[in-house]
Amino acid sequence: MKKKAKLAPKKKMASKTASDNTDKILREHVVYLLKGGGAHVHFMDAVEGFPEAKRGTFIAGLPHTGWQLLEHSRIAQWDILEFSRSAKHVSPGFPEGYWPKAPGPPDAAAWEKSLEAFLRDLEEMASLVKNPKTDLYAKIPHGDGQTILREALLVADHNAYHLGQLVDLRRALGEWPTP
Repeated sequence: MKKKAKLAPKKKMASKTASDNTDKILREHVVYLLKGGGAHVHFMDAVEGFPEAKRGTFIAGLPHTGWQLLEHSRIAQWDILEFSRSAKHVSPGFPEGYWPKAPGPPDAAAWEKSLEAFLRDLEEMASLVKNPKTDLYAKIPHGDGQTILREALLVADHNAYHLGQLVDLRRALGEWPTP
């Protein structure tokens, strides 16, 4: 009498492989979105070459300066990243802690420092998402229902919103590069 082959383990392995592949693909898509892929310009496109003399300039009809948008984006992204990583993190007061007090940076070095911090924190969020040990769906223990996936998507969404404002501001300033 022949014994029947057991198929269950093969199905289980195939299912795990499909699940692993789906997880990997999701992580890749979220990182792509975080880094500005898809339907909009990259963050660096909007800030590179931003004239130093116009970084604190208001334009009629637009609520923020280039400095305010860059610094606000940096602060908000940093806050979301640190909340995602640490129960000890304390967020700034809202809304005043998320916006610089002055319309312009104190000097060119402050602009560069803010930009470097923004890019570093963006890479840190992408690394958190890329890490297969990060459970994207688990509730953050010190939160009230947030997950790493939600926080990563929040960073991407928030950055895209203010990226659009930066592009509008550059256009209104007559400083948007033309092809």
